[in-house]
Amino acid sequence: MKLYQTLADELTAAIREGTLRTGERAPSVRVLCHERSVSPATVLRAYEVLEMNGLIESRARSGYYVSAKWRQPVPGPQRSRATVRSTKVDVSDLVFQTLEAIRDRNVIPLGSAFPGPTLFPWAKLSRFLGSSARHLDPFETVESLSPGSLELRRQIAKRYLHGGVHVPLQEIIVTNGALEALTLCLRSVTRPGDTIAVEAPTFYACLQAVENLGLRVVEIPTHPGEGLDLTALRFAIARHDIKACWFMTTLQNPSGTSMSDGRKQEMVELLTTRGIPLLEDDAYGELQFSSQVRPAKAFDHEGLVMHCGSFSKCLAPGYRLGWVAAGRHTEAVRRLQITTSLGTSMPVQLCVAQMLRQGGYEAHLVRLRATLAKQQELALAAIRRHFPPGYRVAPPSGGYFLWIELPAGVDALAVHRLALEESISIAPGPIFSARREFRNYLRLNYGHPWTPQLDRAVARLGAIISGRMH
Repeated sequence: MKLYQTLADELTAAIREGTLRTGERAPSVRVLCHERSVSPATVLRAYEVLEMNGLIESRARSGYYVSAKWRQPVPGPQRSRATVRSTKVDVSDLVFQTLEAIRDRNVIPLGSAFPGPTLFPWAKLSRFLGSSARHLDPFETVESLSPGSLELRRQIAKRYLHGGVHVPLQEIIVTNGALEALTLCLRSVTRPGDTIAVEAPTFYACLQAVENLGLRVVEIPTHPGEGLDLTALRFAIARHDIKACWFMTTLQNPSGTSMSDGRKQEMVELLTTRGIPLLEDDAYGELQFSSQVRPAKAFDHEGLVMHCGSFSKCLAPGYRLGWVAAGRHTEAVRRLQITTSLGTSMPVQLCVAQMLRQGGYEAHLVRLRATLAKQQELALAAIRRHFPPGYRVAPPSGGYFLWIELPAGVDALAVHRLALEESISIAPGPIFSARREFRNYLRLNYGHPWTPQLDRAVARLGAIISGRMH
C-alpha cells in the first residue's frame, strides 16, 4: 500500500473512532511530516483522500478540520407507491433514447449498467480462453449446444451447494447472459396479453422484454430497507390473474435493496400456494459485500422458482454468459433456447468453467467486492459534498448502484439532458417504471474506479440539480 493511503487509513480510523473529534483541527502538514518521516506531498495526498471522503475540510489560512458532514445521516428513498391497475408497457423508445449516449467512452459513465471494465481479470481469462479453444473436443460443440457445457454446469451446481442451495445438475441451462435466461423463462410461462408482477422500480430491460412479448404488468411497491412489499403482492394476486412474477430479490436494480431470507421464504410460500412461477433475476448476487443472503431458490420445493444468474457483472462483461436453474420448466426453457439461439459459445463456457475450477474466481470476487465497497464510500462522500440538501439515498449492501431520490420537483429527465450536454451520463428514474414514475429519482453507477474526474462530474451534477430546484 502506498504511504499516503496508509496515512489516510490511519487518520480515517482516528476520526471514526472519535480520537479526532468533529470541529477539531487535524494535525498540520509540518507535524505529520516530522512524526511520520514522510514528504509534504504524501501528507497532502492523504488529506486529499480524507477531503474527498467528506471527513475533513480545509479552511483558508487555518489548516484542516474534522468535518461534521460524515456523521450527518441521509434518509433513504421513500417507499414506492402501490397501484391497483395492470399496465400496458411502452418504454423502449424512452430507454433507447436515454441510454444511447452511454456507449460513448468519452461520456462519464455514471449512468452505465456495467462496472468498470478494468476491474476484471482479463489476462487470466485470455489464457483460459486460449487453452479452451486449443483443447476443445469438436464433438462437444454439438453435443452441448443446449443445455450447455457439462463441466460449466457442474461448477455452477457446486457454487449453489457452497451457498447452501441444492440444485440438480439437470436443471441448469447455460444462456447468453441472464437476460436471455429471463426472457426464455418468461416465454415458457406466459402468452401475449397475460399479466405479470414486477417491482416498482424495476430494471428497464425487464420492461422491454415484457413489451416485446405483448404482456401487461402490475407494479409491486418496494421498501428501501426491506425490498418487495409482500402485503401489496398478496393484494395484487387477489385482484389480478398473475401468470408469473419477475423479481430481483438480492441487490435489486436500481434500488439496491435485498430481501431477508425470511421474507424470501414467505414470498416463495405465497407464490407456491397459487402455483405462480417466480423468475428470480440474481445478476448481482455475487457482489454482496459481507453477509451473503441466499436466493429465493433456496426455499423452493416445488420447482416454481426459475433462478437466473450471470457472469457478466462479476467476472466477464461482454462474454455474455449466464444460466438458469429452471425447476419444473427446464424442458420448456431448453426447447425454446433450441428454437432461438441454440446455445452459447463453447470456448467461452469452458474458459469460465476453468476459472471456477482452478480457484481464481473466488479470489477475484473477494478483491472485486472490496474495491466496490471502497468506491461506494467515495461516491457517497462526493454526493454529501456536492448535492444540495433534500436528497435521499440508502447505501446498498453490495453491487455498484445508488438509487437517489432528488428533492421534490426536480425532473430527472431534465437533469439527464443537461448532464449529457456536459458529457455526463445518469440513468433517470422514469426508465425504471412502466408508468414512467420516479420522475425525481436517478440511478448512479459507482462501479468505475473513483477518480478526480468522477468527483468533478458529481460536483457538476449537484450544480445542475441545484439549478433545477429554483
